[in-house]
Amino acid sequence: MKTTRKVQVGDIAIGGGAPISVQSMTNTPTADESATLSQITALSKAGCDLVRLAVTNEEEVAVCRRILAKTNVPLVADIQFDYRLAVACSDIGFQKVRFNPGNIGSEAGVKELVHACKTNGTAIRIGVNGGSLQKDLLEKYGRTAEALAESALMHAVLLEKFGFYNTVLSVKSSDVRTCIQAYTILHEKCDYPLHLGVTESGAKLAGIVKSSIGIGALLYNGIGDTIRVSLTGDPVSEAETAVRILQSLNLRKGAEIVSCPTCSRCGIDLAALYGEVETMLRGVQKPVKVAVMGCTVNGPGEAADADFGIAGGKNGKSVIFSKGEVLRTVSNEQIIPELQALLDEFLQNQ
Repeated sequence: MKTTRKVQVGDIAIGGGAPISVQSMTNTPTADESATLSQITALSKAGCDLVRLAVTNEEEVAVCRRILAKTNVPLVADIQFDYRLAVACSDIGFQKVRFNPGNIGSEAGVKELVHACKTNGTAIRIGVNGGSLQKDLLEKYGRTAEALAESALMHAVLLEKFGFYNTVLSVKSSDVRTCIQAYTILHEKCDYPLHLGVTESGAKLAGIVKSSIGIGALLYNGIGDTIRVSLTGDPVSEAETAVRILQSLNLRKGAEIVSCPTCSRCGIDLAALYGEVETMLRGVQKPVKVAVMGCTVNGPGEAADADFGIAGGKNGKSVIFSKGEVLRTVSNEQIIPELQALLDEFLQNQ
């Protein structure tokens, strides 16, 4: 498997064989210090390693200076048009800045940004999006994977011209196939770490499916060093989905729930029970596997690898099991309290 170069972002390493990190982006008004700090904290608790903030004016730069002083989470400044804002963000302590090559402006501005980032130890992500490609590349390739990859590589070379290599690349599209192809091209042509994502993927189920397929396919093939799931709505869902993607590929440890699809043998409201167990495990970063099964006939055996599990029985009774062995039979009303007590003891000893 190809190893990319390592880029340091605060205390988080991207590439160089480091664990794949999770990113998200606040959607509170950046000028609202309290709300933005609260969202950064919520994202961190959900498993987010880096958080990105849009910075659009000098007022927001001033607010970000205060935010940086109040959180230990590595922060990334998202700059669309004004390189001077990127320079200011580097100067106040942002650990990384992201700019879009199609929007950043002149080479002189890039040179000034590089000087600031080298002085301050700030990483740069070149973030190419399918919707903002340079006109010459659109004329040459159309809105294709080749155009995305060439844009990223062109701007990486520009940074190299000024002696800057602390760079992460991304080539996002709303089309899953285009994303996969563009990242594959970059993986073959350079050793810069890659930030994976499917942009404008949508909301809820549609966005989760597109992101999981695009990001998951690349990670399975050894491509990618950090990921951001883009969903319309609460960004905490982005972090939770990203963590689940990594866990499904055994790339991150944490709490996992397995459950059966149910059949006529199911004697309990398994969907509601699953929701309660999911809430119980939210934010748990330690490795534990919990099974939520619909019947005692197959449940313990089918989920024999689970640390703990419940199997719903009829007549108001269910069993709690561990590694396939039944521990006790309890009333359905006692499932959650009994399971919570077992998990608390287990996690305390991890």
